Amino acid sequence: MMGLFDLVGTTTSGWLSDRFNCRYLLFCYYGLRGLSLLFLPQALVGPSVGLGIFAVFYGLDWIATVPPTVRLTAEVFGREKASIVFGWVAASHQVGAAFATFTAGQLRTSIGNYAPAFFGAGALCLIAALVVLPIARPRLAVPAAA
Repeated sequence: MMGLFDLVGTTTSGWLSDRFNCRYLLFCYYGLRGLSLLFLPQALVGPSVGLGIFAVFYGLDWIATVPPTVRLTAEVFGREKASIVFGWVAASHQVGAAFATFTAGQLRTSIGNYAPAFFGAGALCLIAALVVLPIARPRLAVPAAA
């Protein structure tokens, strides 16, 4: 179910990225992802409806950040450098994901559940939502006076 909604979310995000400010899109995506991760521990308690709601919502948002991130990278670093910079973004994301996974496992082993990891990930997403807003647009080079 998450995969199907991911397809819809990512495709829609690409369409939106061509029409709206990518900083605002990423603010919404990271903020909503953070809220969904904060909701996840409560979704795991009680009826399975909450987990289904999480799966649909998180699926819509799962890879939706890629199109606006690619476009924002091109805006900030230029089209010529966008692919290499996005490659470093993706590689850094994988290192962060490995660290987060290891940390979540350590928390589960020591505390007995994943709730602190979900709360921590949710909080980091909310911080990312705020950090993306002030990313500066590049200034156009002003030719020097002769």
